[in-house]
Amino acid sequence: MAMLEHKTGKLEYEACYACSSAAGGLRMVTSGLVPELTGEAAKLASLGAGAKVVGIYAFQLTEDDIEDIKKLNPDIFLLVGGTDGGNTECILHNAKMIAEMKPDFPIVIAGNRNAARECERILAGFETHVCPNVMPKFGKLEIEPTQKKIREIFLNRIIQAKGLSRAAELLSDIMMPTPAAVLQAMELLSQGTENERGIGDLVAVDVGGATTDVYSIADGMPEHMNTVYKGLPEPYAKRTVEGDIGMRYSIQGIVDVAGIRRIAELSGLSEDRVEELVSYLKENKDKTPQGDEELIALDFALASSAIEEAVRRHAGSIYETYTMMGQTFVQEGKNLTKVKEIVVTGGSLIHTEKTEEIAAHALYSPTHPESLCPKQASVWVDRTYILAAMGLLSSYYPDVALRIMKKELEYHGRTE
Repeated sequence: MAMLEHKTGKLEYEACYACSSAAGGLRMVTSGLVPELTGEAAKLASLGAGAKVVGIYAFQLTEDDIEDIKKLNPDIFLLVGGTDGGNTECILHNAKMIAEMKPDFPIVIAGNRNAARECERILAGFETHVCPNVMPKFGKLEIEPTQKKIREIFLNRIIQAKGLSRAAELLSDIMMPTPAAVLQAMELLSQGTENERGIGDLVAVDVGGATTDVYSIADGMPEHMNTVYKGLPEPYAKRTVEGDIGMRYSIQGIVDVAGIRRIAELSGLSEDRVEELVSYLKENKDKTPQGDEELIALDFALASSAIEEAVRRHAGSIYETYTMMGQTFVQEGKNLTKVKEIVVTGGSLIHTEKTEEIAAHALYSPTHPESLCPKQASVWVDRTYILAAMGLLSSYYPDVALRIMKKELEYHGRTE
């Protein structure tokens, strides 16, 4: 507050809001009945709330699974499984297995309503929170109550872990997880308000040192009658976190998915030199290019590859198949091909003259014909890191927050 007062010269404020990260996001482990259904619903609930999913388990937990969970040492465990009135055996078994490990982390129970209270009794003595089923009916998601609860736990843990109790007392309202604030800002920028138009469907990418976050605000359902949708319908506002893709702490993840040859091709460096520089950056994670032409070239290649892979994972895929009725297509995940706006941020994108070139790697590439990434889009650059702040402000002054974003985000024309 003293620093804010020094910068602004103001002694009093109408209100004070804040968001907080959690050293990369609180670590979440989920367990569900079927990975393609309740397990996936649990994952969507976790990511949308600002958590980082480090483990997903399906069916009945085994002793080996429990040992793995102990090693993962999660901050929160999300226990789901079964539609309402459906299978109860799996979630009850998993509750017993978790109870036997004597967890020191909170457990959110959001599965079959016919088993939820029994799970709570099994886990008596441990911190539990019961929420409505994340998938009450087959193919129907209801993840918002669970997301809200995860955010509450997130903030309570952050306040304790970072010693922010005094800071919280100075705020006008509770804090918000930074990823949730960014997602809220993206929804506002996309949809607008009653008084101010938004920019339409969008994809946003934040390339960080440890992770790459991708957000999409779009329906994403099939466009043509001969396309069948497979899996759960995804949320209109979706966030994913690629924990293995980052510019420094997860630099090896970028190299692994893109390949040394691809990094060398994009950077214009030899493969041997790329390997040398990557090894150097692993040991010097705080190193920035600062005029070093080789590191500038390498960071361009790394950021381009990070966006390319992260957006492709976030977007859906489409495959051709044949039935008795003739040719048809199967879509999994979101169809983002018609999205016309891309928002980017992160040090590797804002401290470079090649922002547009890097952002263009979020677009569809013929090398991955099955991918449903955007085909062409305009680029908006958050060079001043205002997105999280505008997400906070949007809860109270949405018109103002939207106008600030439309004014402050650096706009570039259509990229193809």
